[in-house]
Amino acid sequence: MVSETIQPLDSIGPVNPGKDDEIKDPARRDYIQGREEYTAGDFAAAAISFHNALRGFEEQGDQLGIANASDRLGDTCMAREEYEMALDHYKRARTICEQEEDSFSMLALHKKMAVCYRKLDRLDESLELLFDMLEHYQLTKNPKGAVDTLTVMAEVFIQQDRISDAAGAYRTISSIHANFKHKRLAEEFARRAEALDEE
Repeated sequence: MVSETIQPLDSIGPVNPGKDDEIKDPARRDYIQGREEYTAGDFAAAAISFHNALRGFEEQGDQLGIANASDRLGDTCMAREEYEMALDHYKRARTICEQEEDSFSMLALHKKMAVCYRKLDRLDESLELLFDMLEHYQLTKNPKGAVDTLTVMAEVFIQQDRISDAAGAYRTISSIHANFKHKRLAEEFARRAEALDEE
């Protein structure tokens, strides 16, 4: 959404006002405090700070602030294994990203939402997001993103007992590596596919 000097972990682009704004704006102060608490592993305190930041951004009508605070609340809920709550926060952030036509932030949110759905054993919903992510990586010609996504998809297919689909995903990964002359990795994923075919 907006760039930041300290990039959060796989997060949508966060709030980073100038130092004077940080001091004046309590919502931004709460947001920054929450980030520090999250990094320190104090998730309960981080949740309170991000919640306070969210309320402040709502009062200001700051849509980017709302998206960032919602995203970070989702991260905090995930760290606390509160996956349904995390999804609620991520969906709110995603709605704003859709309005802003920010496909890269939506991609980051989809990655996290797919994890939540897997943790909740809602595998079809996880796969739906993974297919969207794969399409994004194909359109942006990002083979690493495609390989990472296909690897997760194969794991989900295995969870669903869709062994031939998992083997197909591994074969696709193998061919991507072969195209880039990554012989060892191409062979490794071909072997994974063969092993699944023999099951």
